[in-house]
Amino acid sequence: MSSWQGWPLRESLWGEQPYGAPQLDVPVALNVNENPYPPSQAVIDDIAHSVAEAARTINRYPDREANELRKALADYLGHGLTADQLWAANGSNEVMQQLFQAFGGHGRTALSFAPTYSMYPEYARDSDTTWVTVPRRADFTIDQELAMAEVQRWQPSIVVLASPNNPTGTALSLDVLRAICDVAPGVVVVDEAYAEFRREETPSALSLLPSYPRLAVTRTMSKAFALAGGRLGYLAGDSGLVDALRIVRLPYHLSTITQAVALAALRHADDLLGQVAALRAERDALVDWLREAGLTVAESDANFVLFGIFEERCAVWQGLLDRGVLIRETGPDGWLRVSVGTPDQMSAFKTALLEVLKK
Repeated sequence: MSSWQGWPLRESLWGEQPYGAPQLDVPVALNVNENPYPPSQAVIDDIAHSVAEAARTINRYPDREANELRKALADYLGHGLTADQLWAANGSNEVMQQLFQAFGGHGRTALSFAPTYSMYPEYARDSDTTWVTVPRRADFTIDQELAMAEVQRWQPSIVVLASPNNPTGTALSLDVLRAICDVAPGVVVVDEAYAEFRREETPSALSLLPSYPRLAVTRTMSKAFALAGGRLGYLAGDSGLVDALRIVRLPYHLSTITQAVALAALRHADDLLGQVAALRAERDALVDWLREAGLTVAESDANFVLFGIFEERCAVWQGLLDRGVLIRETGPDGWLRVSVGTPDQMSAFKTALLEVLKK
């Protein structure tokens, strides 16, 4: 019997389970797309000092507009962005939740392209927004003509696009994004949580912001910045869109400590992002290795790789776990996703996978 039974829970939540990947104590954890490299001592020292200074005024509420942080994020992104075009929250998950609160709701529709991030339909569910998905091509790219037709058919208040897409790693063509923006009646959100890992020739949706006022681009410091425990996500878009999010945000939603940690991390952006090139190279080498092993692999611009196709993917997942390697059972049937780790972690994964495949 579920613990919520007997409580006046909303009917739309009956039978639902909390989101979350398995949190298991294993030697090699490659399941949640974290940056495997911890911060340097210089970053740790700056964060510790910044938190200590912030604690001097912890009896007071934080700057509810996070003005200094938004200015620093605008400077980091470039593209001529200003502080009033940036918004920050507790992870890009909260940013996305606020977008659904502001632009979704009863009688409204959000549209995306499947397979994609499994939290998107939960944002829709929690905001009483109708959720619609359009299938991707076999290679996980988006068919431009189909996308335009479906957007015109459903007239969604929100279109959500991930680039690189999770769990496939697929980048979004700017031509496709332009086409969708041209016909979308509402807000178009591009989730660029893994943008720093994209290949050099892959553009960012940030470049289209001046042309499309209803376009928003979300980012996070959890991945490339190695700040998953810091919980800081942000959005770039028109100042009017940012003002809409200010309406639905909780009072003082971003703590003084979180703001201090994020500002310290931004001061050390070059240091924290120093392993991104190595992780890209490790990703590309992993793709080649998996293909040489006879597996099908999706093209990836992220810090993870989707591979398969297995008749019993759960058995492969369990076999890896039995050997101390945790990856993610997610995406289309038959596929598995592995995060890119250190060379030693990748070696352990490869050894374990070969053992499982030989059984």
